[in-house]
Amino acid sequence: MIEETEIAACMRRSLNRYFKDLDGETPSEIYNMVLGAMEKPLLAYILDRSEGNQTRAAEMLGINRNTLRKKMREYGLSE
Repeated sequence: MIEETEIAACMRRSLNRYFKDLDGETPSEIYNMVLGAMEKPLLAYILDRSEGNQTRAAEMLGINRNTLRKKMREYGLSE
């Protein structure tokens, strides 16, 4: 069995709560909901940790700098 990370455990608890709160309603677009809920704060946090240095932030995230800039625009994060 693969050990669950703290982040994965937190996500699992949040999803359990989400499905419980649905109270039988049909869920939709869960993938986009989860990505949106985690991606913006992740980008903002890493940009803060890198003191706004986009090259360093992109390296920390393991993504291309152009991808980072696109996502920053998408989420309204300042450049």
